Amino acid sequence: MALFSYKALNARGETLEGQMEAASRDDVAQRLQEQGHLPVEARLASEGGGGSLLKTLTRPRPFAGERLVQFTQQLATLLGAGQPLDRALSILLELPEDDAARRTLVEVRDSVRGGSALSTALERQHGTFSRLYINMVRAGEAGGSLQETLSRLAEYLERSRALQGRVVNALIYPAILLVMVGLSLLFLLGYVVPQFAQMYENLDAALPLFTQIVLGVGLFVRDWWIVLLVVPALAAWWFDRKRRQPAFREALDAWILRRRFFGGLVAKMETARLARTLGTLVRNGVPLMAALGIGRNVLGNRVLAADVEAAATEVKNGVALSTALARGKRFPKLALQMIQVGEESGALDTMLVKTAETFEQQTSLALDRMLAALVPLVTVVLAGVVGLVVLAVLTPLYDLTNAIG
Repeated sequence: MALFSYKALNARGETLEGQMEAASRDDVAQRLQEQGHLPVEARLASEGGGGSLLKTLTRPRPFAGERLVQFTQQLATLLGAGQPLDRALSILLELPEDDAARRTLVEVRDSVRGGSALSTALERQHGTFSRLYINMVRAGEAGGSLQETLSRLAEYLERSRALQGRVVNALIYPAILLVMVGLSLLFLLGYVVPQFAQMYENLDAALPLFTQIVLGVGLFVRDWWIVLLVVPALAAWWFDRKRRQPAFREALDAWILRRRFFGGLVAKMETARLARTLGTLVRNGVPLMAALGIGRNVLGNRVLAADVEAAATEVKNGVALSTALARGKRFPKLALQMIQVGEESGALDTMLVKTAETFEQQTSLALDRMLAALVPLVTVVLAGVVGLVVLAVLTPLYDLTNAIG
């Protein structure tokens, strides 16, 4: 099975885009036709096809992030209050402010009223809802505990979003600091330093080597500032294109894991995400093999995802999950030991959730420590660079003043 990106037209002539796992492009087309849609395009997701980073970031999604959490919580609350499913979906139709989300809910409600299960209705929404979401809903329907499953799913989504948000928040301040000080340094080198270069040239003064180097850099920045803007932009574009190539992405992810400073942090964060996903799915009745297939897809690191895929094959042949995950030698030993305890005690789902909580706490602590060390370090380094530039420019002036005095 491979992951395909597709475009199709629904009965109203609206363009639909999403992703689907299938054996071939023909299989994608057939499944779209069965859903009443007209296939337009189907391609392997790894081929990209214009899916740039900017397009990915700006593409509107009817349900994502906080909106998906709220929808899940509200649906669970309404079902817990005794409302029928179609009535609960009709009530939730009044909440979305944008048309895309409202259309999605209308289609889900109409499918449910037509006799489809909620999981089937969600699956027809062309990638709007993840495989994890759909499989948990399907497990809740099979076990007769949809309301409880939705409550757990909302908790899972909220915890995952909180962890991701914490990582982003930890990097915002250092990023802003780097940008602001970098722009200040460019202004200093490109505008202020050339003024001194012209002055020293008129005075025909003998300058130290370090001052000559700084003045040369300043003149280069003044004359070629456009290059300093275009080259990073081109490098970012090249990297964005390159990272979508499976071989490059896998090599990059392996390199990240080997880095002493942040490789361990990435491994802990991914372990927490995997354990939370597996624990939530297994607790709600999803078979372990299916849970491993979903858990592999929620991982951002391709190397760890490949380890999970290899572990799934071994689990299918009767190997214990902890033993299978240990073969790759990339997941933390503490996580493997906790999973082993869960297998031996018959409480794998409980230990997976505890593993997730443990590594979420470790990730949070590691992020706090990293931020505490990174901000002063970046500040000192950049302040030192600015100080050296100022010192290199003003020292000859000070020497000339003393000589004249």
